[in-house]
Order: sequence, then C-alpha cells, then structure tokens
Amino acid sequence: MTVPAADARDEAEQQVTASLLALSRAFVGLAARSLAGLDEDVTLAQYRTLVLLVSPGPQRVVDLAQELGVTSSTATRMCNRLVRKGLVARRNRDDDRRAAWVTLTPAGRDLVGEVMRRRATEIAGLVGELSMTRPRAFASVVEALVEASGEVTDAQWWRRWAESA
Repeated sequence: MTVPAADARDEAEQQVTASLLALSRAFVGLAARSLAGLDEDVTLAQYRTLVLLVSPGPQRVVDLAQELGVTSSTATRMCNRLVRKGLVARRNRDDDRRAAWVTLTPAGRDLVGEVMRRRATEIAGLVGELSMTRPRAFASVVEALVEASGEVTDAQWWRRWAESA
C-alpha cells in the first residue's frame, strides 16, 4: 500500500518536530551546564530574564512579565532577586515615572556574555562532530526557525549585547 503524499508530509513533519523537541531538551541541558560553576547562583528562568534585557534592552517589569509568560508579581520577585545579586537595576524614566524600568548592570551584562560564550563553545564542539554535506542549507533552516520563534539572530543578539555596555 502506498502512502499518500499528504500523509508522507505529515509523517515527515512529525519526525522533524520530534527531532527538534529532542534537540531542545539537549539545549536546555547545555544551558544549565553553561550556568553551572558561575560565581553567581542564577537559575535558568533568571538567566532568560537577563537575556531578554539584552535583546530589546531595558524594559518595564510588566513588559518583561509578558515576554516571560508570567504574572507581573512573579516578574517583580524575579527582578528583586536579580537586583539583590547586582545583575539588574531599576530605573525611573522622566517620561514615565509610574513604571519602573529594569536594565542590566555591567555585572549582569558580563555574566550573560560569559554564559553565551560557554554555550557557543559547547555547540561548536557538537557541530564539529557532525558530517554535513550542506551546512549553509542547515543554517538557513535553523535561522528560519529562529525568525519564526520571534528571536533575533545570533549576530543581531551579539550586536545588541555590545550596545548594552
């Protein structure tokens, strides 16, 4: 019995989805390992908050909560912990005195940069183990997934990281 093209496509999409899900588990583990051994005790959720403060820059707590998919009170508590650790600071703006804006401190910026460099080294090691015939095509697919997720490319992210100094 032959499989209709639509079913074959669905099966192929399911295989891609399952493979990407497994890869996401591997990357969560990689992210956790890249945080291990730092002087600061930072959770993955706290680290994600720091990363979000690099990409779009300083944010209101309410906007940060929306990006993280948590309540404003949860984001406030997380920011309080990060303020105590010296990784973020609260600022008031002259044009919006009602809302507190959260920004990375130099220590927070340095921590994010160090973790990203650790992750890049580990990912480069994984890629080095692969035998790819079309690495640029693979990179193009990954970039399309990054774009679809609403994330910025690695080059854009590092540019914003450098500008956050």
